[in-house]
Amino acid sequence: MLFPVLVDLIMKKSTIVTTDDILLTLCRSVEKVLAAAGNPGVSNSKMVQKIQKTCLRPDLGCFVLFDGGFSGLVIINFTAPAAMEIYRRYLLSMGMPESELASFHTSDEVGNVMGELMNQIVGDFTGQVRLQLQTSINQSQPKMMAINKQVQILINTQLDQPQARRVTFNTPDHNIFYMELAMDKTEFIKLQDFEVPEQDNPDDILAEAKNQQAKLDQAPDAADMVDDDFLSNLGL
Repeated sequence: MLFPVLVDLIMKKSTIVTTDDILLTLCRSVEKVLAAAGNPGVSNSKMVQKIQKTCLRPDLGCFVLFDGGFSGLVIINFTAPAAMEIYRRYLLSMGMPESELASFHTSDEVGNVMGELMNQIVGDFTGQVRLQLQTSINQSQPKMMAINKQVQILINTQLDQPQARRVTFNTPDHNIFYMELAMDKTEFIKLQDFEVPEQDNPDDILAEAKNQQAKLDQAPDAADMVDDDFLSNLGL
């Protein structure tokens, strides 16, 4: 007969996080960050491709390396229409006049904006990894470039059992972009129960602060109320 502690340990080991689970977390970070950047409605395919190599592909490619608890590479390849749609929606949502927007995906401004979004995506992903997997990974600065032919990207670190995946994303205007993930085959096994703390949303914090300030602005000043009561008592 198994000891109760051993039985409990075996049951807890049934919670296993695999490479594909990590990929799903990354997909959620893509949708979350783009939705906050004026692009709600971006969705990923429910099917994923197993691929043999990771590549930057036309028209606009960006990649980020990460290491720490596990090592890997994230690539997002945007078609020109997808890049321009995301870029335009993002800046328009921030109040920039349409006349000031770039017209071509090869513009430095487009590359800078898409690189900024890529940095936010991987930043959110590393935060989720820290909370959900109880480990830490570090990311490099995103490298964004406009290209007209396929360029293979390899990780400088030797991976024992490399795995690569590709996921298709669709925008509200039916433009397509692709995300590729390469990392060592790994599994995270839950040995003990723990609660995943909720991340504070900066936008929610700012909104709450504005609401509190608005309430203070609308409320009558306490000193004025005291003065009014005092003058009323004097019959003035």
